[in-house]
Amino acid sequence: MTDAANTGTGTTDSTGTEAGTEAEAAGPAVVVVRPGEGETIALGTTRMRVLEDGSHTAHRLGLTESVLAPHTPGPPQHRHARHDEGFYVLSGTVRFTVGDEDHEAGAGTFVMVPAGAPHTFANTGGQPAVMLSMFTPDLYVQYFRDLQDTLADGRAPTPADNVRTMSRYATRPAHRPGS
Repeated sequence: MTDAANTGTGTTDSTGTEAGTEAEAAGPAVVVVRPGEGETIALGTTRMRVLEDGSHTAHRLGLTESVLAPHTPGPPQHRHARHDEGFYVLSGTVRFTVGDEDHEAGAGTFVMVPAGAPHTFANTGGQPAVMLSMFTPDLYVQYFRDLQDTLADGRAPTPADNVRTMSRYATRPAHRPGS
């Protein structure tokens, strides 16, 4: 659901100068996504809720909330060429692998992955994990939609499904050193 400011059209005053509207004075539209709202994307055992797909930020930012079921392996390690990705763990523990280093990230941990850095994540524990993911720019939100379409039969994504879909979004696999 979107709560937005009134969008009127400008008017011209007696001097020929265009006067701003109430909407212009109030600033850009504000988006409010309440609990239970937002687009849901199902990717095997992961449920993602799109909080901002970039359509309200001139594509500068995308934001999702993901619930990773216990023992969710996550995507193959990969590198993004055109966007940065940030993760904030809300609950549970997520293992982030960056190159050959593993980082156990519990609730309250933020992980920033700049473009070009090899990374992946997984929920290796027995409890669900919830995290916010930020994408700048937003282009990777569409990746998740496309991956969901590939998995229309309800099966979990395979590494090949991920790699094939990633390639359309300036993303390529990154192999761990020594593998």
